Amino acid sequence: MRHDDPRLPTSPGFWRSPLRGTWFTAVLGLVLLGGITVLFVTGLVSYAAYNPDLAPVNDQTPDKGILGFYLFSWPTDPSWLYRFTQGLHVTLGVTLIPVLLAKLWSVVPKLFTLPPARSLVHALERISLLLLVGGGLFEFTTGVLNVQLDYVFPGSFYPLHFYGAWVFFAAFLAHAALKTPAALRAVRQRRRDEAELAAVRPDAPTVSRRGALWFVGGASLLLLVTTAGQSVGGALRRTALLAPHGGADPGSGPNGFQINKTAAYAGIDARVTGGEAWRLTVVGRDGRTVRLSRAELLRLPLHSAALPIACVEGWSTADQWWRGVRLRDLAALVGHDGDPPDVMVESLQLHGAFRRAALRANQVADPRSLLALTVNGEDLSPDHGYPARVIVPAAPGVLNTKWVARLTFGDL
Repeated sequence: MRHDDPRLPTSPGFWRSPLRGTWFTAVLGLVLLGGITVLFVTGLVSYAAYNPDLAPVNDQTPDKGILGFYLFSWPTDPSWLYRFTQGLHVTLGVTLIPVLLAKLWSVVPKLFTLPPARSLVHALERISLLLLVGGGLFEFTTGVLNVQLDYVFPGSFYPLHFYGAWVFFAAFLAHAALKTPAALRAVRQRRRDEAELAAVRPDAPTVSRRGALWFVGGASLLLLVTTAGQSVGGALRRTALLAPHGGADPGSGPNGFQINKTAAYAGIDARVTGGEAWRLTVVGRDGRTVRLSRAELLRLPLHSAALPIACVEGWSTADQWWRGVRLRDLAALVGHDGDPPDVMVESLQLHGAFRRAALRANQVADPRSLLALTVNGEDLSPDHGYPARVIVPAAPGVLNTKWVARLTFGDL
């Protein structure tokens, strides 16, 4: 069969929907232009939140080169900063899925246009489209799977999403530079019949293009309502039907807030956390070392802080009332009086990522940064990090290490 056979997708006659057209595609494209730009910026902000240049344990992306440029030292104020930026990143990403799918549907005939390359410039444009479509689907798919804690893809989500974002955004910028002026003209002039995208033999319409846009907008609104509550909190948390809920029910009471990683998953049990078995090792200047039992920690000056936990999956808790020993006070015990240095935090955890995490000096120095021993007036539960965990304002959840065994202060 020839490529102009109407039974083949390579034929213009194969595509019969009357909805396709320059105006419809342009509106969707301009929405994605703004939305994806915000997604990329908040993704870079999330990368900065890990303090990636502080220590290899915070960023294990291989061979990142200039792509791993460091933005700035992550601040501790406001304490809800990561909760906001990552909540926006995940919620917006989920909300844009219907827009992305509609945009791809609107231009899918062009993907089958023959010949595949009419010139070198045209070939480069087609390659950029391949990277754009493939990269977009990859980023949104891996993002959604990560939000749902469903790691069916090979390798680690962190480097896969990192490299995929750069490939996708580079193609996105090239495409935006080529198409944005035409899209703006199409929207202003309301051009609906340009042959480049419109069907040559359209079927009878069953819905208007405006109606189709309302349908896409409604789908996005539905996803927004069923996702945003995981980071907004309050009564909306009950509406977050698509939000991740971790691997276990946290129960009720003072420790009844969300978790991802349980003690059982991490290989933690009472044999290593019991009063006789567990000691916190604190190492500082010139190798000075102090070992403290939980009872000895409880006799040190204790302080409280109301802080949330916010995770890369987009969920966050409300402020919980933590109480424990300030990290800067523990640094002082081993010779770091005055301005404390960076710290390497090591966990008893046996399985999974981030068994070790590094915190920058400004995080250690913040008076709200604690080695927490209790939460909401009760001892930490095993799943929340008993006998002791780190809690730092504005830090990603994985840097708030649970089941802490060792703190090493100094230049990392």
